[in-house]
Amino acid sequence: MIPVTRTAAIAVLACALVLPVAVTAPSHAVPEAPAGSVAATAPPTGATSSTALELPRPTGKFAVGSSVHHLADRSRKDPWEPAADARELMATVHYPAARPARPGARTTAYGTVAEARALLKGIGLDAAVPAERLAATRTHSRPGAPPARGKFPLVVLSPGFSVPRYTLTSIAEDLASRGYVTVSVDHAYESYGLSVPGGRLLTCKACTALDVDGVPASVVTTTRAKDVSYVLDRLTGRHSVWKHSGMIDRGRIGMAGHSIGGASAATAMVNDRRVLAGINMDGAFWEDLPPSGLDGRPFMMLGTDDEVHRPGGLDTTWDRIWPSLDGWKRWLTVTGTDHGSFSDFPLIEAHFGVPLEPLPAQRSVALVRGYVAAFFDEHLKRKPQPLLAGPSAADPEVNFHHLP
Repeated sequence: MIPVTRTAAIAVLACALVLPVAVTAPSHAVPEAPAGSVAATAPPTGATSSTALELPRPTGKFAVGSSVHHLADRSRKDPWEPAADARELMATVHYPAARPARPGARTTAYGTVAEARALLKGIGLDAAVPAERLAATRTHSRPGAPPARGKFPLVVLSPGFSVPRYTLTSIAEDLASRGYVTVSVDHAYESYGLSVPGGRLLTCKACTALDVDGVPASVVTTTRAKDVSYVLDRLTGRHSVWKHSGMIDRGRIGMAGHSIGGASAATAMVNDRRVLAGINMDGAFWEDLPPSGLDGRPFMMLGTDDEVHRPGGLDTTWDRIWPSLDGWKRWLTVTGTDHGSFSDFPLIEAHFGVPLEPLPAQRSVALVRGYVAAFFDEHLKRKPQPLLAGPSAADPEVNFHHLP
């Protein structure tokens, strides 16, 4: 295990886009997950860095398929690379599949070795985590699997700044197993390493632009909102890039994101009326909402239960944005989590012996999966969710703030 502090983790994961403050872990013990909660799962069983990680199995009734797409928006310039002739994106679609995979069937690749190597170096874990092992992480989706019959809501997922889309795979696969099509988007030059066709690896030029050149972070959220609109056009338009696009219900689209990806969800909703519901997972907001708010569309803020994202916390943007959310809304914080908890990072850290958060990784992932799915079930599937009505004895880690 290497000595990585929680404060350092927040800094590197967000590339200084989360408040540069000293955040200490809660001193109290996190209670064991009781039976009947979102998921009463056991912590990891002592795997080492010499083995590949396996993501938790999806919890829904559907098997999961996947499809990867390279998109190039030639109608606009890339803000981070003036020489680029298009804004490039990589997108992974996960979807409900018609039948389970055969034993031993090939599963979707987690990430490339080049991407993993760049990420681990960027966040300072290259000495502890072998890139080949991280890239070999076992998923639970099959490339090109036959789709399930029916139409399903679409959820766009946007990762944290400097980290790749595959860090949201456990959420994406779980939503797909519950009856959603998800599309996880990598935004060019905004992660430590993004593999694109032609053997190219795009690096984080946006990190330099923000950290060194003083470019405001709102450029990221504005750009990502345009990225999302372009992805929706390419997935749901007449000439979709995905052959199974007919299974998408174009009238039920939501978005969730981690860190600045979560802030981008709000900006995307402002700019594109097709996005009907959004979640910001532990991200500071970098743009205010207009006087009309989100025109009554629902939004949830889901973050760490510490001095950063409780009401009156160091991230003042949550207090500032809260009154502007003019539809159904929730402000939830989760005890024992850190900034990376709203992604696959707890699983990676626990598996390779570098845990940062007090909450067991499997429990952390189960809670995030459960509350994200409940939100979209409530607002895209119109199924009332008691889980979102208020505090639950089954999930004592989840704290509700400003309930109406």
